[in-house]
Amino acid sequence: MSDNSPDRNRRANFSNVNGVNRNLNIHSVKPTTKKLTIKNFKNEPKLPEDYHETTWEKLSSAVIAIQQSKPNEYLLEELYQAVGNMCSHKMSQVLYNRLFHLIEAHVCNNIERFITEPMDRFLFLKKMDDTWQSHCNQMIMIRGIFLCLDRTYVLQNPNISSIWDMGLDLFRKYFMIHTLVQTRVVEGLLMLIEKERQGDKVDRILLKSLLRMLTDLQIYNKAFEQKFLQSTERLYAAEGQRLMQELEVPEFLAHVDKRIHEENERVLHYLDSSTKYQLIHTVEKQLLSEHVNNILQKGLDNLLEENRLHDLSLLYQLFSRVKNGLSELCLAFNAFIKKQGRTIVIDPEKDKTMVQELLDFKDAMDNIVASCFKKNEMFSNSLKEAFEHFINQRTNKPAELIAKFVDSKLRAGNKEATEEELERLLDKIMVLFRFIHGKDVFEAFYKKDLAKRLLVGKSASVDAEKSMLSKLKQECGGGFTSKLEGMFKDMELSKDINVAFKQHLHINTPELMPLDMTVNILTMGYWPTYLPMDVTLPAQMVKFQDIFKEFYLSKHNGRKLQWQPTLGHCVLRARFKAGQKELVVSLFQTLVILLFNECDEHSFEYIKAATNIEDGELRRTLQSLACGKARVLNKIPKGREIEDNDKFKFNNDFPSDLKKRIESLIDRDYMERDKDNSNQYNYVA
Repeated sequence: MSDNSPDRNRRANFSNVNGVNRNLNIHSVKPTTKKLTIKNFKNEPKLPEDYHETTWEKLSSAVIAIQQSKPNEYLLEELYQAVGNMCSHKMSQVLYNRLFHLIEAHVCNNIERFITEPMDRFLFLKKMDDTWQSHCNQMIMIRGIFLCLDRTYVLQNPNISSIWDMGLDLFRKYFMIHTLVQTRVVEGLLMLIEKERQGDKVDRILLKSLLRMLTDLQIYNKAFEQKFLQSTERLYAAEGQRLMQELEVPEFLAHVDKRIHEENERVLHYLDSSTKYQLIHTVEKQLLSEHVNNILQKGLDNLLEENRLHDLSLLYQLFSRVKNGLSELCLAFNAFIKKQGRTIVIDPEKDKTMVQELLDFKDAMDNIVASCFKKNEMFSNSLKEAFEHFINQRTNKPAELIAKFVDSKLRAGNKEATEEELERLLDKIMVLFRFIHGKDVFEAFYKKDLAKRLLVGKSASVDAEKSMLSKLKQECGGGFTSKLEGMFKDMELSKDINVAFKQHLHINTPELMPLDMTVNILTMGYWPTYLPMDVTLPAQMVKFQDIFKEFYLSKHNGRKLQWQPTLGHCVLRARFKAGQKELVVSLFQTLVILLFNECDEHSFEYIKAATNIEDGELRRTLQSLACGKARVLNKIPKGREIEDNDKFKFNNDFPSDLKKRIESLIDRDYMERDKDNSNQYNYVA
């Protein structure tokens, strides 16, 4: 169906016009060019002759309306256009000058009102703030109207202030001219700040606004800051002197910290940030720097003695703020440690507790350095120097007592600590060990005590012994511990020898009465030097000695054995009224006790002749058996000292007597209860 409508034809023609016909040769079309010519007006547009005056009258009335907070009868767009017209017709300078004088008159009048109108300080400040706020708001509105003047005339003349700066310059000019106004403002601000420092609540918003005014007027430093810092210095100088006398050091430090916090708050809320450094420095100088020595002399020792961690942390924090504060604190800390440590070391009455007190004191000082003095290396080094100084004030004694303390902790029967706690304790002891100069003295006592622990079987833990040995080796080198390590090797070899000896006895001498004898073979260079001592042994013991000597030399040809009875010990079965008991005693005690199998009573002279024990050693042995509160022997006559004409009698009531005082005897080191057998008591010679 064909469609011959006009619309169809128009669509077809429209398509052709738009280049749908592909047969059209577009290169055959020649474009035509037309020129557009712009010509100047024949005559320049002219403003009416009275345009300048009428326009300024309109603009000035608008400015006055803004200054008087009255409605403006002209549209802002109309005013803005009027300023633009004047600027484009070279009236900018006249317009700027007229605006300047109009604003100047208004500012002058506003400032002078403060001279003539009587009002109190607070009202004066409030009205000044209102005036300043109004001035700023007015200048923003005036600047909006005269924006074209700012963007043309002002930009083209670098020496001309912008309209906003013009307003600031004029306000500053008349504020500075009228010194009475300026003085009252500054004094009012200082009064409010002083009241706040005294604890009163003040209008911080008012303070902030007026101080911002001084900053914007660029007179903050000259008009206010210098006077403010001077008044601050006077206040805190007097306060520091007064409170240093009235308060204890912890309270004084808390007050200083509070004051510094308050001044920082003032900077945060209303003071200019440029004041912060000088302000805080002034507070620190008057409350801290001027009183460093007084604070340390008056209160540091008490803080350290009483372990006042919070106060010490605050002291460190505050002293870190002032020049040489930490150096002075460190010197005083060092002096305290030396003084306090010397009282522990130098007094012989404290010998029993010296090492534990030193450990506790070191722990306390370490904790203070770590938690209060922020692990400051200067304080750590000072602490070490102080300990090394005072611990060597008493020659050799600390070294001896540290060695004995280690012995008490490594000895069997010490149930005060777990293995982990003992290991930590040994680490702490090594710290003290590093401080002592007489390490050779420590070594001598440590070797002697170690020998006794090993030979008498009193070592609590082989692992703990070896751990201590490893620490000493790490600290002093292999030369220091080589002999100690040799002692352990001897003990290991002795175990193997004793196993072989018992097998030898079982095979070759079954007819001998059973006697469990253990022999430790000691290399002479490793062990402490023991004085040779010949004593009279029971025949059966001598028999076993001879058998062992023959056995040992048959396996180690060329060696020489020297019997050393000093550290020998025995287990004796004794019958008392209360029944049979076992006593673990020294060899010397054994020789004495065995004499009472023959007779219940012997004289001192008989015992000496029968045992051949050296006189002094015999007297000590008899004291241990007969002069304690629990006695295997009774001394006749009673008394603490052993005399040549004394007699000794077997105490058949021994076990019952012992039970009454067992704890006291253990504490006094006369005796110890066996850890594995409650019926066995170990005498300590």
